[in-house]
Amino acid sequence: MTTRITSLIHTSTTSILRLALLSSLVTAAPLFAADGAATNHSAHEQAPATLVQQVRAGTKQYIDVNAATAAGYGPFLGCVAGTDHGAMGVHYVNATLLGNLTLDPSQPQALIYEPSNGKMTLVGVEFILDSASWLAANNNTPPVLDGQVFTFVDAPNRFNINSFFELHVWAWRDNPQGAFVDWNNHVTCDGQ
Repeated sequence: MTTRITSLIHTSTTSILRLALLSSLVTAAPLFAADGAATNHSAHEQAPATLVQQVRAGTKQYIDVNAATAAGYGPFLGCVAGTDHGAMGVHYVNATLLGNLTLDPSQPQALIYEPSNGKMTLVGVEFILDSASWLAANNNTPPVLDGQVFTFVDAPNRFNINSFFELHVWAWRDNPQGAFVDWNNHVTCDGQ
């Protein structure tokens, strides 16, 4: 009986958390053109462009993938392509940052690179936080960075890891779906 009650409480809490996340998501922020100028591709995009600018400023030293590896980032799982559209690219994860609860635009837990003819081009970043640790340390409220609410990824998941919160920021490559959407149609794994 206690196990069933605990399961029901967990299910209800998870449902409430998902509902809170969904209701607070406004969708994507203004995108950036190749020259870095903000462009708003959709009338429903209302998130501030400042987070994209902050991430660009904070991660410009990682444009060269060698600088990223020297700073403790390493490739994880190869190039990630969508099953029906777009891709993410190759995630270079920093295990030290992954182990803490950092919410700093200049210290993402993962840098994302697009492979092309033996070169890696920085296209975005991903903030990744263990959900149990975050919720325990933050009064059961989901993470928010500069007004952008993180997405909750439950377990089991395709990475076979515990549930987590994540936020993609396409600071270095325009995304037609929005600057904070997981998949980017302007990123490909074809050049690996």
